[in-house]
Amino acid sequence: MRSWEAALPAGAAPFVQRVVPDGCADLMWLDGGLVVAGPDTGPMPSLMRPGARVGGVRFGPGAASAVLGVPADALRDARVPLRELWGAEADRLAERVAGAADRRIALVTAVAARVRPVDPLDAAVVAGLARGTVRQVADEVGLSERQLRRRSLAAFGYGPKTLQRVLRFQRALGLARAGVPLADVAYRAGYADQAHLANEVRALGGAPIRALL
Repeated sequence: MRSWEAALPAGAAPFVQRVVPDGCADLMWLDGGLVVAGPDTGPMPSLMRPGARVGGVRFGPGAASAVLGVPADALRDARVPLRELWGAEADRLAERVAGAADRRIALVTAVAARVRPVDPLDAAVVAGLARGTVRQVADEVGLSERQLRRRSLAAFGYGPKTLQRVLRFQRALGLARAGVPLADVAYRAGYADQAHLANEVRALGGAPIRALL
């Protein structure tokens, strides 16, 4: 879990932030309430208004379900008020965060008590998908491919194939941000070629990689 915060100055023009898939889920302070952003399968535009302040905590792949109390696929591509998951407890938490001198710290403190380590099997799935096929990963962790898919949906919000695409996409973005030439990015991230990279980035990010950067 890690925290984040963003703001847009009062005199600025409205700004649309493109949120791209990363396998994570967020619990955010947004428009005066607490909202859960589930794992995405494509680009999600998020409007920042002048004077707005937004913050939250981000759960890495496989970490959100234990905290939020629902399978990750129930939140896929969704923005859900926390009240729908936690009921009156969410209202009490929203009041505490709203009245805090530092909302980010208040939210982190409240959520930290619920955080549990990622299941070692789920961590092994993430590591395995970075280097092998779904069938190979299933064999490594001792599950059938059908069992692996069910477990992946609940833990990550995606089936293993989609999770693999998302993780590879994020590796590619990281390499490109570090200045690696795109032909080398494609090879090092695990794409068949640069055209494959370009097609996947457009599919998951909604824009060419240079526009995303």
